Amino acid sequence: MRRYIIVMFLAIGLFQSCKENSNGVRNENAGGALGTSYSIISITPDKMDLQQDIDSVFAVINHSLSTYIPESDISRINNGDSTVIVDKMFKEVFDLSKTIHQETNGFFDPTVGTLVNAWGFGPEQKISMDSLKIDSLLNFVGLDKITLDDNNHLIKTNPNIYLDFNAIAKGYSIDRLAAMLDAKGIDNYLIEVGGELVAKGKNTIKNKSWVVGIDDPQMQVNRSSKILINLNDRALASSGNYRKFRIDEETGKKFVHTVNPKTGFTQLSNTLAVTILADNCATADAYATAFMAMDIDEAFRLISKNKRLEAYIIYLDENGNTREYLTQGFKTLVVD
Repeated sequence: MRRYIIVMFLAIGLFQSCKENSNGVRNENAGGALGTSYSIISITPDKMDLQQDIDSVFAVINHSLSTYIPESDISRINNGDSTVIVDKMFKEVFDLSKTIHQETNGFFDPTVGTLVNAWGFGPEQKISMDSLKIDSLLNFVGLDKITLDDNNHLIKTNPNIYLDFNAIAKGYSIDRLAAMLDAKGIDNYLIEVGGELVAKGKNTIKNKSWVVGIDDPQMQVNRSSKILINLNDRALASSGNYRKFRIDEETGKKFVHTVNPKTGFTQLSNTLAVTILADNCATADAYATAFMAMDIDEAFRLISKNKRLEAYIIYLDENGNTREYLTQGFKTLVVD
């Protein structure tokens, strides 16, 4: 499933030059990493140069989890190297993926990329699909088919299983950046990588909460914020595939395509975009992906059961009208 950046910073005053006052110094770091862009704002008593530390975090994430680097641990594993001993980060992402896989009834599955490519929604060439081909590919799909042994070797039930943590690794990288800032005693910061966010403390220079905007998914040319929210000591991640859709020939309704990792088939979905708040960004990232892959009623049911999450969902009702769903906790954060 292709992911879209539907979260942005509130533009006003975000990239002012650093200046000292009694409320601290604003440090800004921005650049490219993990195939996307990042921006980190931190407020400290004195000016701090954090670039080397930031680069180091991205470097170790890439070495462990990047499928775009042939020498990374995950690439070596996908290429059949059974001697790889995974590091602590890989293990943390794997264990969390297992938990969320179970909690979402299998809708979050880092092995689904094989099907996504086959249906023509990924970077690889589309193939001709039928029931027999899907049944064959499903042999390579299922996080329950992979385990870690006591020596941190990855064990697959089928050597052709392809593991891809893209739907959780970006959020996890933000969590690692936050941990790095925490270790330096920084209490106020806002981290954004590819539209996912972690906020701590507040903007002490302006003496107000961090404010971020959530894009309107139906504005495909001129981006605009659907809503603004205060983000304090929480992580936020969004997912959407609203730009990949088809028109139902009988009803004229617009539906986005998703791939059901349990059946292998594409299915109609009226979910346009999902934004999740959680205690850490890896969790928010994974759940946002999972909710895009399931029926909207199933998403509502799971959100109501999981008290650790807050959600904002934009979807189409049975008449094709755009609707919004906000959990009570999310509503309290919306800026009037």
